[in-house]
Amino acid sequence: MGTDKERNGRVMGQPIVITGAAGFIGRNTVAALNARGVKNLLLVDTLGKDEKWRNLVGLQFADLLDKDEFLALVESGKAPAAEAVIHLGACSSTTELDADFLLHNNYRYTRTLCEWCLQRGTRFIYASSAATYGDGRLGYSDDDVSTVTLRPLNMYGYSKHMFDLWAREAGLFDRIVGLKYFNVFGSYEDHKGDMRSVVNKAYDQIIRGDDVSLFKSYRPEVADGEQQRDFIYVKDALDVTLFFLDHREVSGLFNCGTGLARTWKDLAAAVFDALGLQPNIRFIDMPESLRAKYQYFTQADMAKLRRAGYTTGFTSLEDGVRDYVANYLVSREDRLVRQEQETLPLFEAGGVSEARG
Repeated sequence: MGTDKERNGRVMGQPIVITGAAGFIGRNTVAALNARGVKNLLLVDTLGKDEKWRNLVGLQFADLLDKDEFLALVESGKAPAAEAVIHLGACSSTTELDADFLLHNNYRYTRTLCEWCLQRGTRFIYASSAATYGDGRLGYSDDDVSTVTLRPLNMYGYSKHMFDLWAREAGLFDRIVGLKYFNVFGSYEDHKGDMRSVVNKAYDQIIRGDDVSLFKSYRPEVADGEQQRDFIYVKDALDVTLFFLDHREVSGLFNCGTGLARTWKDLAAAVFDALGLQPNIRFIDMPESLRAKYQYFTQADMAKLRRAGYTTGFTSLEDGVRDYVANYLVSREDRLVRQEQETLPLFEAGGVSEARG
């Protein structure tokens, strides 16, 4: 029963590395692993000067490293051996204009980690994005043939697409996993500012007594608020992500959505319903800078994921919003006050701090 032995395809005794660990999906991934009793986690992120550190309060892990410090350890060969790397760290702003920054942060960093994992036989799971699909005219299939035809609408999507293309050309999708997350919403996204989900923004608008604001449509065939997206609750996105941690025999590039597109009006109505209120929606002008880069429809093709053995159903939009509102948003303010009295996160014994040197 010694450590570092294979059990059900997993290497026990080595930490799981989670990059972007204080971010939205990252924080929820850490919590989901903690719920399984997994505490030997090396978290990687840059906390900066905002309140993102609050996302880590109450979580259990072995160590926390800055993303640049971790990259330096990887490049110098001093990074600790890992059971797996779940790479969720990236600039997720679809409006980021600094192409060089996105190239380094989203593409080059991912490639370095991937090569490091492959050299050591470490499981590598990374976040791609539905933004790689561009305007959707070429469909939303995650098959390898379709990947090379895609044309993202913004540099964020292109930075994700670049890595997908590199991995495909290098023949790596028989050993690594990429997940094209669609519109994920759920707890612990408050720090994301303008990149928060419309559920989060709508809740805040409603509580202030305002109307919920949605963008007007600039296509004559699409009514205001009838633009459609594939909205996936974060708990479902986690289930898909951890499926690939548990099933090392399955690899490839996969969509992470629900397979069902819903309108923004549906989403806003679900928030009002969760609060027991009648919808009150107004439509506002979309910034000129976004109009040519806006996705009017997204819907994940889920056939490949199902063929890979993922059989769990997805939470409906209404049920996901209701759970998010009732079990997170309504208690958020009270929780933030309590956190003022708490210390920094608990570090588990047997951490990997020695790897810093």
